[in-house]
Amino acid sequence: MLTKSQHTTQYILEIVAPIFNKHGYAATSLSDLTSATGLTKGAIYGNFKNKEELAIAAFKHTVKKLMSLIAEHLNQSDSPIQKLYLIADFYRNYYKLSKTYGGCPVLNIGVDANNQNSELLEKVRIVIERIQDQVATIIEDGIEAGEISTEINAMQYAKRLDSMIQGAIFMTYTMDDDFYMHDSMNQIEDMITNELKA
Repeated sequence: MLTKSQHTTQYILEIVAPIFNKHGYAATSLSDLTSATGLTKGAIYGNFKNKEELAIAAFKHTVKKLMSLIAEHLNQSDSPIQKLYLIADFYRNYYKLSKTYGGCPVLNIGVDANNQNSELLEKVRIVIERIQDQVATIIEDGIEAGEISTEINAMQYAKRLDSMIQGAIFMTYTMDDDFYMHDSMNQIEDMITNELKA
């Protein structure tokens, strides 16, 4: 059972996370947050020490939601090679899905924080490393299960997959055209079939 304070914290995060994600840290003002939540400055800062702490919590909140959706999608199969195909399948529809969160948090906050907020940038880097580690683990499990070639360097391919996905997200959002997302996922599926499969 959540306390009143925890309910308020949760409410604030639900409302402000897409705002920070869409507009960035510097461009989001306190008045944007108070008018969106209907709360006073005191009510917001009674739950968060400052704007930076709120922005970090908002980023983590959005990432946690998206990660749980990916994890749920990957649970459709126990096969490591199938999980890689499921990653591509998940990102095929990512443009539409991520729009409801104000965009891709890793891309948006990463670019926004790069020259402005080193603490927030560090949180983005941690998330990227965690994603790459999880993909590398799936590849290693696939090698162990005999589904993926033993010649494969798991981390190298995890980074390559992640780069292709992030590049596709950037192009899709910039050009407002999900061709880039679909085309890149086709390339990733070809790579899984032609390079990774044992």
